[in-house]
Amino acid sequence: MEEPAVVTRGLTKRYGDLVAVDHLDLELHRGEIFGLLGPNGAGKTTTLRAIHGIVPAASGEIVYAGRRLHGLSPAVRVRLGLGLVPEGRELFPAMSVEDHLELGFVTGRGRRLAEARDEVYTLFPRLAERRRQAAGSLSGGEQQMLAIGRALMATPALLMLDEPSLGLAPRVVDQVYDTLAALNRRGLTLVLVEQHVYEALALAHRAYIMTSGEITLHGPAAEVRERPELRTSYLAV
Repeated sequence: MEEPAVVTRGLTKRYGDLVAVDHLDLELHRGEIFGLLGPNGAGKTTTLRAIHGIVPAASGEIVYAGRRLHGLSPAVRVRLGLGLVPEGRELFPAMSVEDHLELGFVTGRGRRLAEARDEVYTLFPRLAERRRQAAGSLSGGEQQMLAIGRALMATPALLMLDEPSLGLAPRVVDQVYDTLAALNRRGLTLVLVEQHVYEALALAHRAYIMTSGEITLHGPAAEVRERPELRTSYLAV
């Protein structure tokens, strides 16, 4: 198997006396979809933010494409190919769709702005129809499309998505998942933090289950989906 896209070794993050992530070891391989799942407060969002550089790790190591990320800013990590769609989308309500996409564009990765934007509009035709519209006036599904599109403008090789289905109708969730599957078929590696556990496991190739900052179950997603611990011990669903 080729070198992993991302490896964490002993990754630890504390907030005061609270240990949010406790000596976490992950190995995420290129071209796969990974589900990072678990109950609220398990440390999933903190893990994504630490990999992206938004929060500093207390200890441990993060390696991306063979390069240690210690001390690198989120902007540098984006230029290296790490993308993040944050929980809650974090859009600017008064800013237009087109302006959001321009905000997400990162030069130096082989594409021009117009080319990157047109690819997002091909993926999400609804955004093309609303390119001049303010983000705050979009539906929840359209806002999620915009958040994903903004991240794709930087041409990530690995895209982390934090609760992409949050607050969306089931039909819209299906559309978002279909898009993620299409992106993965093009070669994009995905890490998915999700509240829709079984839907995420149906999409993912591999899964890690977190509780209290630690990995308590991992393996092929189809196998994890059938483990009794998933329901009784970890997710209480």
